[in-house]
Formats: sequence, structure tokens, C-alpha cells
Amino acid sequence: MTVHLIKLCVGVSDVEELADWQERRRKQSARVYHVTRMVPTRAGELIDGGSIYWVIRGAVLVRQRIEAVERFTDEEGIGRCKLVFDHHLVPVRPVPRRAFQGWRYLDVADAPADLPPAHAGDELPPKLRAELAALGLL
Repeated sequence: MTVHLIKLCVGVSDVEELADWQERRRKQSARVYHVTRMVPTRAGELIDGGSIYWVIRGAVLVRQRIEAVERFTDEEGIGRCKLVFDHHLVPVRPVPRRAFQGWRYLDVADAPADLPPAHAGDELPPKLRAELAALGLL
């Protein structure tokens, strides 16, 4: 059974900035990942078709497929986890979301739908789309 994660994209103001940041990461390590302290107990369900849904400026705007969940120990001897993502960012229907700490599981039934390909290059700039979604207008 598949499950997703939802997480705030802290320090990022729009989808393009996330894409740029991840491109820089990919050039350094050939992979796109996020390091977290907590290891998901449902890792098997995450890599069985799960995605991470990024909350940017108060709205879920984009998702990425989770390819792997890798445990490791950092230089200080603390257990950590790498969430490894596919490099493609998939735009989703904007959904307002309040701030929260860490990540949360997101059931498939509650996940925002992908935008149809015709809307992926929509005339609304992503920043405006996020603001309208945060106001509940999209």
C-alpha cells in the first residue's frame, strides 16, 4: 500500500527556486535528496510509488517521487535518514496548508491531484498561483 509524505519547503519562495536548488545538489552528488533525523517507519510504503509533497509559501504546489529511504550515521555519530527523490518536479493542484514541523504522512486519498499536462505551463506564474491558493481562491 502506497503512502506519501508532506513537508514544508523551508527557505524556498517558489517552485523554480526549489528546482534550482535541487539542480545544484544533483551536480554535487548526482542525486536529489533531503536529510532528516527521523526515519519513516513506513519506508516500504513510501518507495512503493510514494511522493513527497512540498508546501511552498503556504500551499502544496509540487511533488516528487520518493525513490529510496537510506539510513546512515553522520560525522557526529547521530542516526539520520536520506529521502532520495526522482529529479522531476510534478505540479499539483494548489492546496492551502498551514505551517507544521517536520514531515507528515499523507494518505493517497488526501493527496492533491497532479495538474493536467495542459496546465503544467499555465499562464499563471507559480508565485501568483501559490498566493491565490493560500487565499483559497484556487
